[in-house]
Amino acid sequence: MVQQTLSNTFNKFLDSEKSSGILLIICTAISLLITNSSIGTDYLSFWQIQIKGLSLEHWINDGLMAIFFLLIGLELERELYSGELSNFKNALLPIFAALGGMGAPALIHFSFNTGTTTQAGIGIPMATDIAFALGVLAILGNRIPASLKVFVVAFAVIDDLGAIIIIAAFYTAQLSILYLVGAAVVWLLLFALNRLRVMSLSPYLLGGALMWFLMLKSGIHATIAGVMLAFAIPFSTKDEDKASPSHMLEHFLHKPVAFIILPIFALANTSIFIGADWMQNLTSTNSLGIIAGLIVGKPLGVVILCFVAVASGICRLPSDLNWRHIFGAGILGGIGFTMSIFIANLAFAGNPETINASKMAILSASLLAGGAGFLWLRSFGKLPAG
Repeated sequence: MVQQTLSNTFNKFLDSEKSSGILLIICTAISLLITNSSIGTDYLSFWQIQIKGLSLEHWINDGLMAIFFLLIGLELERELYSGELSNFKNALLPIFAALGGMGAPALIHFSFNTGTTTQAGIGIPMATDIAFALGVLAILGNRIPASLKVFVVAFAVIDDLGAIIIIAAFYTAQLSILYLVGAAVVWLLLFALNRLRVMSLSPYLLGGALMWFLMLKSGIHATIAGVMLAFAIPFSTKDEDKASPSHMLEHFLHKPVAFIILPIFALANTSIFIGADWMQNLTSTNSLGIIAGLIVGKPLGVVILCFVAVASGICRLPSDLNWRHIFGAGILGGIGFTMSIFIANLAFAGNPETINASKMAILSASLLAGGAGFLWLRSFGKLPAG
């Protein structure tokens, strides 16, 4: 990897993520205040209103978040075709960072919870929230090298891909093969349209809606349909400004996802009740596994695997980065938030007390990681002149 200059597309993406991170903090604070006020019970009941057999919270987490996962898939597709991950050698360092950043937190959580009822939470500390991590980097501005922003985006996107695989593999309810085959057939038909260079978005969006329904019925989490749809939509690397369907849809979805879908998700999923037993909740084995996984496991896993990769000659650091930058990126990787909360809801479905405690641990760890990452990179992020 060489020293980076940031494209207009990347800068727009960075600005969008920064604003989204600020809005998510505001929505989280509002949700926490209302939940712990005199109208907290009514607020919690509101998200459980039934619509067509599913609660409002369920529609948000399975429906609206499928659009979020579609955007994640489109971003991953762009990175693979024309971004940081398009050059395999450039992609190696963030790939190792992501693998270390997922493996170490999972091992830490497993060591705390092996053989217990909360062992299913192993996936919670493995995730990284792109919006918050980039929000911190954007606040730091020119105190940090451009390559660090690209590196964090690349490893966070790979991290999200890992989280998606974990959701599909380990957080699946009873499996219906018939519906799953139906979803696969729809995806193959959409992929065939891609190969035939059908460039209209309409058939892909209609097929995606059908695939979402079939995936919901199959038992695999319906949001996976969003990622599958992203890779069926045609992408062109010839000129990113002459928008391919993938680029057009990604550009269209950025603002609705950043300023509508994720804030609604935060309002619905950060309604955490802080009772008299809050300290006991934060010191449970599950909470300790989440906090230690995000705060300790993330930076250690990122640095150790990157060091192994660089020391063995598999890849090298960009010219404007050093190991302090990589450690700082690892600290920011401990901001789990959106994906961590999402996985917590799946891991402990039907157990609201454990979900509440898990969310409290996620928020605590994310705040610590964000603050520590900011202070670390503010102190050590700037390379000396020359």
